[in-house]
Amino acid sequence: MNQQYIDEKTQQQITDFCRHIAKPAEVTAISLFNSNTSESLNRKTILEIMLVIRDFKSRLTSYFKMVNQRPIVFLAMDQWVFERDVERGFLGEAFAGSLVFPYTALQGKNYLNEQEIKLKKRLVLELLENIVLSYPELSYSVKIKPQYFMYEVILNRIRVFPPLAYSISSLHGTLTAKDPESVLHGYVEALKQLEAEKKIGVLNGYVIIPREFIVKSQKRRVRFVNLTKNTPRTLFTSFVKIFPQLLTFFSQNSESLPTLQNLILKKDGLSSRQFMDPEKYVFIPTSKGLVSLADRTSIENFTEKVLFKGEKAKIKLEPVGGVLNDVYLIRAYSKGKETKVLVKRFKDWSGFKWFPLSIWSLGARTFAVLGKSRLAKECAISEVLRSEGFNVPKILHVNNNERLVFMEYIEGEDLSNSIKRLATSNTEENKDKELVNIERVGEIYARVHSLNVTLGDTKPENIIVAPNGDLYLLDFEQASRGDDKAWDIAEFLYYSGHYLQPPYGNGKAELIANSFISGYLKGGGDLNTVRKAGAAKYTRVFSIFTTPSVILAMSNACKTVKEQK
Repeated sequence: MNQQYIDEKTQQQITDFCRHIAKPAEVTAISLFNSNTSESLNRKTILEIMLVIRDFKSRLTSYFKMVNQRPIVFLAMDQWVFERDVERGFLGEAFAGSLVFPYTALQGKNYLNEQEIKLKKRLVLELLENIVLSYPELSYSVKIKPQYFMYEVILNRIRVFPPLAYSISSLHGTLTAKDPESVLHGYVEALKQLEAEKKIGVLNGYVIIPREFIVKSQKRRVRFVNLTKNTPRTLFTSFVKIFPQLLTFFSQNSESLPTLQNLILKKDGLSSRQFMDPEKYVFIPTSKGLVSLADRTSIENFTEKVLFKGEKAKIKLEPVGGVLNDVYLIRAYSKGKETKVLVKRFKDWSGFKWFPLSIWSLGARTFAVLGKSRLAKECAISEVLRSEGFNVPKILHVNNNERLVFMEYIEGEDLSNSIKRLATSNTEENKDKELVNIERVGEIYARVHSLNVTLGDTKPENIIVAPNGDLYLLDFEQASRGDDKAWDIAEFLYYSGHYLQPPYGNGKAELIANSFISGYLKGGGDLNTVRKAGAAKYTRVFSIFTTPSVILAMSNACKTVKEQK
């Protein structure tokens, strides 16, 4: 990129001094880095020159010199060292990192552009790995605008060196410009090359993450390497680069010293997101369209703006249960019409709330704990199942910042009521009616498992029988791709068993288990998965609230099941 900040005479003197530094070696490239717009420059502004020299014996060195009455810091490095910094962060991007900001190429424009694209390709892939690790389920469906990579890279550098936020805040207009020479252009070109190399996908202007990339990123070795890359990679930078940046910062922002002191002591004196928020450019799908991760729609705003398109509405908020989450029913009235929407706030599980659950499932199942992770699972798996034709509540809107998910309210009763009626029924007709739904649930779970999706929380309460007889699946905050399918079977059966009491519980337990298993196998479920559900590691988990005889009856039904003809 090429931006004229200084006059030709100063440029020539800078070039002459760079050649003097390089002698007898050859200068490969000279770039002028400055985080300010041309309007904000003055004679006291310290400029920073990056000098790349082929076969530079000193490898790395720096100079401070007045050029045409301008203070300038010269950072000189060997070409091999610079290129290793570009390709793999050899020096923590202490020098290569300058290419993510606007710069003027005083020499070697094509070379610097080539290195800039190489650097940005690597940074894009690293950021995509971070998204996969942060949102493992959502990463399959997330859509990303190119601006995300530009802002996230810059924001990462501000996190390491917060005063940089003051000096580059004036760049905000430049960074969002449509000028092909802007910072964004390098990312657009990097994305084009990555798409041609089939490392990413691009659809309607959005970057999408290929399945193969997600699987690779989730492997343990890749996760370890990624974490290494993203630990504050500027230990070296802090020694080599911070000093000239401090000079620049203080020369231009002496009035900001008290604020800087608060920033260092409180770590929140300036939010870098005041002028850039990368998550604004990351979107997740809902039934109403794409929603940005930066969305901050409140319950009231959602009701008026999304449900009633700006019309005033009367809102009633009713708590409808939830121990580990806050769940509310929104009743909204406008022009005599009532609309019901369920809203769930995902809380972090910690302390006493989480401890009993972790002890209860020890050795059989691990649970997602963070509210952010559970929200991501809820949204991602819900959309997967909906797109495959399953009956699930539509996701209407998401506020990731407040961990709110707005979803369609499904009228009906949950399946636990069917099991309770079965537990107390003595007529064959009533038994058959309830067992039909249980068999249908087994068939639905088999179809879900055929997508390599596990639901994670398959209590009968998470299945709604609608008035027309349709079965709806609910609650996907523990769902995932892959994982333990036998757990889904075990939880449904053994949890259902706690509604059964002696002396007729054992026989009805067999009826429930056999009906579910029949449906599961009918739906194409795996026989071995059913047999695994009878294992002791599952039965012991539910033994605290289901009678041993009922668990044994259901466990035997799983372990002795035979292939259906």
